[in-house]
Amino acid sequence: MKLCKKIVELQNELFEVRKQGKSIGLVPTMGALHEGHLSLVKRCIEENDITVVSVFLNPTQFNDKKDLERYPQNLEADCKLLESCGADFVFAPSVSEMYPIPDTRHFEFPPVTTVMEGAHRPGHFNGVCQVVSRLFYITKPDRAYFGEKDWQQVAVIKQLVKSLGLSVKIVECELIREKSGLAMSSRNALLSDDERNVAANIYRVLKESVDYAKSHSVKETHDYVVNAINEYPELNVEYFSIVNSDTLQDVNDWDECSGISGCITVFCGKTPIRLIDHITYKG
Repeated sequence: MKLCKKIVELQNELFEVRKQGKSIGLVPTMGALHEGHLSLVKRCIEENDITVVSVFLNPTQFNDKKDLERYPQNLEADCKLLESCGADFVFAPSVSEMYPIPDTRHFEFPPVTTVMEGAHRPGHFNGVCQVVSRLFYITKPDRAYFGEKDWQQVAVIKQLVKSLGLSVKIVECELIREKSGLAMSSRNALLSDDERNVAANIYRVLKESVDYAKSHSVKETHDYVVNAINEYPELNVEYFSIVNSDTLQDVNDWDECSGISGCITVFCGKTPIRLIDHITYKG
């Protein structure tokens, strides 16, 4: 495995790879890797000749400076994990390498960029599109791998690819959970043991709500989830949206469309740490 910190260094390596007719897969990450990330890497290795994993904490997608400052980072540990998985290249640029000049490009793909995370984190998806498009231009991958935990982000990136006319195939990978049911996230490392135990109730309530929804309205199900989670003093629901799985628009009735999902963000603990999850109700 080779660690590249310069764009030109990685591009030279990948130029040789392409000359040999080999396929390239990309797994974009912000580091602080866990089993969820590794599942993406393993799938990428299975489906491509060469696997590139980017490790870059992208400042342009954080609208909260404190959130950026406390985001866990450990490149050495990440590289050990990636080498043990069999990744070929790790791309870990500095901010100045990634953005030699400020990125003033503006990406907006309503409604997928304007609801839920888009509404609560202004500028977040614009930053995501800035960095992902840069990574696509640098690596020119055949496939790129993203986890379904960041479900809305996947929808945004698909719109980005379509808008820019890129040929990369976006591969969605199954959400990986801890034994407790808590969705794996780099932010989980910031939780105390007690907070992590309490946070497991987010998915427990979501799962219970699937049965509840069979005999209750969309609004009743929404209120059931919010109230059940907020019963825990350590948890505070920022939003819970029950939406059309394709358009991400709110639904008012279970018969409105063939695919319906529930998307939630919850603040956990004293800091607090922001956790996201989702559940499928239909489709």
